[in-house]
Amino acid sequence: MAKIFCIANQKGGVGKTTTTVNLAAGLAKVGQRVLMVDLDPQGNATMGSGVDKRKLDLTVYDVLLESASIAEARVQSGKLVDAGCGYDILGANRELAGAEVEMVELERREKRLKNALAQVAQDYDFILIDCPPSLSMLTLNGLCCAHGVIVPMQCEYFALEGLADLVNTIKQVHANLNKELAIIGLLRVMFDPRITLQQQVSEQLKARFGDKVFNTVIPRNVRLAEAPSYGVPGVVFDPSSKGAQAFLAFAEEMVLRINSQ
Repeated sequence: MAKIFCIANQKGGVGKTTTTVNLAAGLAKVGQRVLMVDLDPQGNATMGSGVDKRKLDLTVYDVLLESASIAEARVQSGKLVDAGCGYDILGANRELAGAEVEMVELERREKRLKNALAQVAQDYDFILIDCPPSLSMLTLNGLCCAHGVIVPMQCEYFALEGLADLVNTIKQVHANLNKELAIIGLLRVMFDPRITLQQQVSEQLKARFGDKVFNTVIPRNVRLAEAPSYGVPGVVFDPSSKGAQAFLAFAEEMVLRINSQ
């Protein structure tokens, strides 16, 4: 049965999509069966996984409105399969922005994705959901079906404030909609050890959250930033880069953490 994780942070620009696609590719590389769900109308995780969002016949939008199943809508990127990092993709495009409005009056609107994923959960070891930066109906669908949340965050002062908001949101969803939901871990991303402030914030995180902070640290890395323009995760674009190696280490840490629970 698949473990379902949201990659979420209510602050934008913290590397959620980069984390999602590279963790998906890293997990696939170490032999896990992975489904990546793009819940952001921008569709960046879809494009970053080597799939053209403009050419998709079916997307997560169709799944949420129950006009298609995940088995019908999922696709796989040939680029990733060739690189030995193949995973399934439930893509998104701008149509998804309309789902917010269309879902307002629907029954079970916050459980649509959960019900759809239940039909394919046996097919995967991990299901990763790339959430939008806002607390919307889309994000709520992700949180309602997840076993846990992975929080990518930069070691900066404002990131700590955003983390407090996210923790409160997770508590509310846990109390009212999903008793399984918890923070799985905090992933330090875009980390530059030469900056004293980042080292200080990193220490604060470890002091406050303890073993909830992943051991792996993702460095600031140009190759990771370049990869999306080529339509592949950094793990595939330049496997030898420091960023790619860090994400592979993170994938291995994730597998160990889940297997030890």
